[in-house]
Amino acid sequence: MTSPMDATDEVIEICRDLLRIDTTNTGDLDTSAGERVAAEYVAEKLSEVGFQPAIHESAPGRASVVARFEGEDPSRDALLIHGHLDVVPADASEWSVDPFGGEIKDGYLWGRGAVDMKDFDAMVLALVRQMKREGRKPPRDVVLAFVADEEAGSTYGAQYLVDEHPGYFEGATEAIGEVGGFSVSVGGDQRLYLIETAQKGIDWLRLHAKGRPGHGSMINDDNAVTALAEAVARVGRYKFPVVLTPTVRAFLEQVSQILGIEFDLDDPEQAVGKIGPIAMIIGATLRNTANPTRLAAGYKDNVIPGRASATIDCRTLPGQSEIFEEELRRIVGPDIELEYIQRQPALETTFDGALVEAMRAALRAEDPGALPVPYMLSGGTDAKQFAKLGIRCFGFAPMLLPADLNFGALFHGIDERVPVEGLQFGVRVLDRFLQQS
Repeated sequence: MTSPMDATDEVIEICRDLLRIDTTNTGDLDTSAGERVAAEYVAEKLSEVGFQPAIHESAPGRASVVARFEGEDPSRDALLIHGHLDVVPADASEWSVDPFGGEIKDGYLWGRGAVDMKDFDAMVLALVRQMKREGRKPPRDVVLAFVADEEAGSTYGAQYLVDEHPGYFEGATEAIGEVGGFSVSVGGDQRLYLIETAQKGIDWLRLHAKGRPGHGSMINDDNAVTALAEAVARVGRYKFPVVLTPTVRAFLEQVSQILGIEFDLDDPEQAVGKIGPIAMIIGATLRNTANPTRLAAGYKDNVIPGRASATIDCRTLPGQSEIFEEELRRIVGPDIELEYIQRQPALETTFDGALVEAMRAALRAEDPGALPVPYMLSGGTDAKQFAKLGIRCFGFAPMLLPADLNFGALFHGIDERVPVEGLQFGVRVLDRFLQQS
């Protein structure tokens, strides 16, 4: 019989293999590397141990893999475990290692996608392969989905599967995916484990300004670039008001209690300021946000264009999308046109139930000092698509992290890396979790 520790060794090999496959997603079909090679790798790993995976291409190269792991009691509602195979671009000149080299150094596995999210893909693959080899089944059916295009809005991955192949997810009522279950050290040796129960909405939009085109040497009091620049500056400098959602309030109350500080409802940012580097993520969940990211105008240096555009990355709290749009229209003014590029709703569920208890128990079994708490992700994931099917979604990709690691900064960051021991910890926690789920 294969040793039960095999998955904790194999996860490193699988993660390295995945990191060495360039699945860069630029958001453009013509320039993205595509996920086909990674999808074939995943499908082969699943097939080797007896799964029957299906690969679906939504566009050339944009491939996703789905398989079903039959459980002991198939009459129960199924659990979905999902991860994405694509990564954001990496400029090798900015990195200290090859971003697609899968190098192991200083106890870390380095590469684009190490934390977002080929680490979790590798954990799941290693674990289900071990379970198959040992003849172990989960208590209920588990749907495995390794999808394309999460980094550009899920159109060619999760959205495609949900819209075109919803049958794969029949019976699934709960799901786990990325950006949750990781440790955050606070107050010395206390470790919070942040379980994602909510995430902000995605409201990517473009601002368009129109004006009178003309020669660059002439006086022009109806300049589209000027009007756009003024609107963008107002948006970029505007601080939206604090709105405490149930998840964020629960997080701050529990953390304040753990740290022994008073939680002031009128000044929640005071508590956020005392939780260390993770404050970067938590702070963004106190309010709606709007960050200008791109500008486009003109075609010649001496021609005043008749139109100028800007892209704004907006993230909205649950229930705030319409309120946010009204506020944004007031900020930019009546002469600026708003065009939505992506509009995906925020998600929020409660921190309770048997699945949450299984998460708590699995974490505490591997780390007796674990303090699981709910939190809201400031970004978005494929959970937004799967939630359309009525699936209750959580972020739970367990990881024990060094106290001095700024985990949040590694997402889409330079020198992205994951601790090797953290990967192995995650496999053990997921194994316990699946046994109890």
